[in-house]
Amino acid sequence: MANSFREAMKHRRSYYSLTNSSLISDKEIQEIIEFVVSNAPSAFNSQSTRVVLLLGDHHKKLWDIVKGVLKAKISADAFQKTEAKIDGSFASGYGTILFFEDQSVVEGLQKAFPSYSDNFPGWSVQTSAIHQFSVWSLLEDAGFGASLQHYNPIIDDEVAKEWNVSKNWKLIAQMPFGVPADKPGEKEVSPLKDRILVFK
Repeated sequence: MANSFREAMKHRRSYYSLTNSSLISDKEIQEIIEFVVSNAPSAFNSQSTRVVLLLGDHHKKLWDIVKGVLKAKISADAFQKTEAKIDGSFASGYGTILFFEDQSVVEGLQKAFPSYSDNFPGWSVQTSAIHQFSVWSLLEDAGFGASLQHYNPIIDDEVAKEWNVSKNWKLIAQMPFGVPADKPGEKEVSPLKDRILVFK
């Protein structure tokens, strides 16, 4: 039985030890993404979020791109540690979800509503965050572990070239996922009294 959204939200964590396995079909993974993209809210109903699902060799290719870009930018010693982290935590998973924001939509809204022009880029990032969190929670509900990575913008050009992504799509985040190979670490929660004000 599917968990409630509250349960999925509570148990959603960052998993850095993933296996290349899945408890559901690829079609069901796609349906999770389609459900979120169809139902997640966005400012002015902009629907600016774009998603690319990478499975199989495409998933592996992404992390080869990340390693190739990093190898050219950092020292050999630093790269050795980074490569081990990528291979053991991200590339080892079942797939990766790429989250983009369509800048043509953002720019169109800026022109249509000039008094809010400065706000739309920020609202676009918020829209992406809602999609990321929703997909993450539903993946958790399906038995996956995931994490959120940000190798953009250094991989943007290679990603766009490899998967023929529109130049208007701005890469926001990468979400590797797979069945967890280990439990996540403990999560510390700051005191709620310092974070919430209630007036009644």
